[in-house]
Amino acid sequence: MTTTARIRRGFADTGDRQIHYRMSGPDDGVPLVAIHQSPGSSKQLEGLMGALADLGRRVIAPDTPGNGDSEPLEKAQPEIPDLAAAAMAAVDSLLPGPFDLYGSHTGASIAMEIAIARPDRVRRIVIDGMGLYSGGLQNEVLDRYAREIAPDSEATHLMKVWHFCRDQHLFWPYYNRTAAGRLPDGLPDDDYMHDFTVEVLKALRTYHLSYRAAFRHPKRERLPLIARPALVVCSTSDMLYDYFGEVADLIPGAARAELRAWSDPEHHAHMADVIDSFLKETA
Repeated sequence: MTTTARIRRGFADTGDRQIHYRMSGPDDGVPLVAIHQSPGSSKQLEGLMGALADLGRRVIAPDTPGNGDSEPLEKAQPEIPDLAAAAMAAVDSLLPGPFDLYGSHTGASIAMEIAIARPDRVRRIVIDGMGLYSGGLQNEVLDRYAREIAPDSEATHLMKVWHFCRDQHLFWPYYNRTAAGRLPDGLPDDDYMHDFTVEVLKALRTYHLSYRAAFRHPKRERLPLIARPALVVCSTSDMLYDYFGEVADLIPGAARAELRAWSDPEHHAHMADVIDSFLKETA
């Protein structure tokens, strides 16, 4: 799918830090605040933002603190509510009224906490892909998945980040480089991989903090507290697809929709249609 929607960029001043954001679509109507997955930044949401803008919907997508071009929090070990509060501070500086919410993976946990904390502002919420980790798998991903990568004089960190970003599209977890761990879709195009890698490199020293916060987050306890109309979506390509049904079951009255494969050329258009239809329903 191609889109002519223009992505605009800016910074929200929140007093103690600047939060970078991307924005698309018209300036009227109820805006959709979109929170990106880890690692990377709102850059990875540009395809969806363009498709939603083509439908006439305004989208504002902040970079999570310590990711992309947003300044990190001062905490050595931020938790998801800390990241949610920082995102909400940026939203407060940009939007005066109600808004809808979308969150993907780590962003889904952040969006969930915003919806729980601010039901007076959040109209509807879309959860896209969420892992309900526990036990041995939770300990394993905390220990191995979001590793710290430091710059070095031989530039090995550049290849480490490239392979980290590449292998996330090939295996689950990315370090399970076996036939059993292989994901179905293969790699996105080279331009996407370059942009993805650059966004992670920007935040090399802090990218792992939001990841680890998401792995620690008690999602099964928090999902039932969502009191706003909710839609749970997940692509058949998503490594978290196995949790799709349970996530939807845990949110009172949540709707659910299966999305097309990530490799489908119409993935973003289909996803935008599903989200737009849900947001247009009478709350």
